[in-house]
Amino acid sequence: MTEWYYADGQDRQGPLLVEDLRQRFQRGEISLTTLVWREGYPQWKPVSEAVEELQLQNLTSAASNLGSGFDLRGDYTAIDNGTAPLPGTGGGTYSPYTAPAATGAYGAAVVGGGEVVYAGFWKRYAAYFLDSIVVAIINVPVSVVFNLIGASSGNESLALAMSLVAMLSGFAIGIGYYAGFHASRGGATLGKMAVGIKVVRSDGERITFLRGVGRYFGFILSSLTLFIGFIMAAFTERKQALHDMLCDTLVVDKWAFTENAEFQERGLGTVTIVILVISGILTVAMIGLLILGFGAIAASMS
Repeated sequence: MTEWYYADGQDRQGPLLVEDLRQRFQRGEISLTTLVWREGYPQWKPVSEAVEELQLQNLTSAASNLGSGFDLRGDYTAIDNGTAPLPGTGGGTYSPYTAPAATGAYGAAVVGGGEVVYAGFWKRYAAYFLDSIVVAIINVPVSVVFNLIGASSGNESLALAMSLVAMLSGFAIGIGYYAGFHASRGGATLGKMAVGIKVVRSDGERITFLRGVGRYFGFILSSLTLFIGFIMAAFTERKQALHDMLCDTLVVDKWAFTENAEFQERGLGTVTIVILVISGILTVAMIGLLILGFGAIAASMS
């Protein structure tokens, strides 16, 4: 159902269903000059422009309602000349014309008490597959540059030092990427954004950068357990991997802990399925190339 909001002076009221708005209109709590907004509107508009959509035609006459409400003539002028901020763009100070935080999943205010859809193993794997590609695109050129510097120097000690710098740089890039994105307002790396999941605290709050760094080291620990730490996500109650348990984090649907929790996706989703198929094809191709390579080596030795 569509949720509506209306401006009450400098306060924003809502969300409300259409019937609630109609009742408030009948009681005179809102008028034809009151500004309203719903998802899909590019900006707030007066009730008079939404009369048919709200089915207000037969409730009361326009003349009997024009006198009530607030003096928003200055705001109408701002809307007409294009200087009023659009929903979601902010405006430096709080304004009822800023769209509700929950209109976008990433960065929305935490809303507890609702259902939470936890991200399963395959969604997390698909996100990590994409993130690995992104990190590699950044990491490989950096590593090549440092190693070329060392190799071209002709100095064995410098070459070793440059190799170490390349390795540490790759480590720093990984920490910066994962910890930075997980601690961001959206709580999601590029891979997680693609599949529609995010990382939060167990209470839905955003994690800090330091917790993100700790989670990265926990991620390494999950790798060192013969990947059992990752597989745990398929069997634990809240689908937590080892590093989630250590750092008090959850991986959940992007709409979890928001006012729009009903938008959460319980299945894999099209993007995840496409990524898994591509990953499977590449894995089979790599295995095939390895088999061909071993076969060629064996043939040359016989």
